[in-house]
Amino acid sequence: MDTLDEIAERIRANFSAKNTARDGALERSRSLIRHCANAIRAVHRDERALAREHIAAAGGIAAVIRADLESFPDLYYAGYTQDALKEFAEANIVYALVGHEPLPAPEALGVEYAAYLNGLGEAAGELRRRCLDIIRHAHNDEAERLLAAMDDIYSLLVTVDYPDAITGGLRRTTDMVRGVTERTRGDITISLRQYQLQEALRRQGGQAPGAD
Repeated sequence: MDTLDEIAERIRANFSAKNTARDGALERSRSLIRHCANAIRAVHRDERALAREHIAAAGGIAAVIRADLESFPDLYYAGYTQDALKEFAEANIVYALVGHEPLPAPEALGVEYAAYLNGLGEAAGELRRRCLDIIRHAHNDEAERLLAAMDDIYSLLVTVDYPDAITGGLRRTTDMVRGVTERTRGDITISLRQYQLQEALRRQGGQAPGAD
């Protein structure tokens, strides 16, 4: 039978290893989030090569996090770890949707379903930003395409009717997606009507209101 000292030594060794793993996961999670933010920024600037570099770096960090926390599932499912992996999913989804590429699956990214769905919802906010950038110049089919993607995301998320403890607070994200989608639809509709009016006036040889 183990002595109390032997039991205590095993516990201390476990706690020490777990604390080291936690410190490493926290640092890597922060680095992962930075790379994901930089990737999304590069996507909006149409710097896709740079975005790919950041996504690749983020993917390497995510793989290390998963490996380091394999023996500590409670740390892997902790908020800071899953939040970082949510950002990783978001960056990959935004990169794919803006670039007309296939949507990456959660299994391909190595993220949990809850993190993936929340990342999908956050990506809708980035698509709104992209749509606004587009319609500042002129209405075109690209804004309509991205709005359709936002609609698809909301249509999926609204059907995931499970407790927040399972989905990682997805209900809040779904409400956000509904709001940004409807606001974007309104912005695009106004932009389209202004464009149609300007085109009608141009054909008639007139001038759009407010034009110099």
